[in-house]
Amino acid sequence: MAQLGFDFGVQPRRLTKVTPARLSTFDDCPRRFRMSYLDRPTPQRTGPWAHSTLGAVVHNALRALFDLPPDRRTPARAAALVTEQWQDGGFADAAQADAYRERARQWVADYVERHDVTADPIGVERWISAPVSVDEGPPSLIVEGRADRIDVRDGELVIVDYKTGKREPDEYEARGSQALAMYAVAAARTLRRPCRRVELHHLPTGEVAAAEHTGDSLRRQLRRAGETADEIQLATDTLAAGGDPDELFPARTGRRCAWCDFRPSCAEGQQAAPAARSWELLAP
Repeated sequence: MAQLGFDFGVQPRRLTKVTPARLSTFDDCPRRFRMSYLDRPTPQRTGPWAHSTLGAVVHNALRALFDLPPDRRTPARAAALVTEQWQDGGFADAAQADAYRERARQWVADYVERHDVTADPIGVERWISAPVSVDEGPPSLIVEGRADRIDVRDGELVIVDYKTGKREPDEYEARGSQALAMYAVAAARTLRRPCRRVELHHLPTGEVAAAEHTGDSLRRQLRRAGETADEIQLATDTLAAGGDPDELFPARTGRRCAWCDFRPSCAEGQQAAPAARSWELLAP
């Protein structure tokens, strides 16, 4: 006699874990994805990049700022936190590193001056993970990632992402960011509050690029994430079964090969573009 509540003839659907970083890496270059996440030992990489060092320092300083009581979140303390977090990796020389340390100190001091930082975020550098469905069916993905900041405003969650690059972001970049959309969905599921607004905070200019998502726009981003996740899973499974790694994870060459972390291990990338200097992507 059949047991109630069980159907042993139906295989449960496998949930695929995805992060924005993994999806973005695969979309940019499947070869870089394989070298980053699958190849062991990890292939030879470049040294540190100054723009990555700078971004990490600013992120760490702002994280430390929100660990302080609200009355201590002052421009002077924010600037001091940059000095405490500072690293020199990737800069041309000590003089350039000193100049950018002072710029970063001014960026975060101005940021604190212009923005209300007295409210406690619900999350700072918070890891979030939630099962989601890309359609109306059961969950098919587990969306994971670390959000720079999650605010609560008027009862709703807001995803905040810090940027320190050359180019000032705009509303279209905020709306089109798959990472921000995925964080919004995962945060809403995890923290059980609506989350539609996403913001890019550009520290060099102090500008904020914001977008308000709808249910449809979030679903479109999830569908795109699901499609990429399916491609990754198929290529990974085929590789494990003995498939050709270069065919399954081809190099997608272009200008970005100049500053790819795995340039020393990729002949195609070396031929595609001349090597960038480690400080060339710094904001002016």
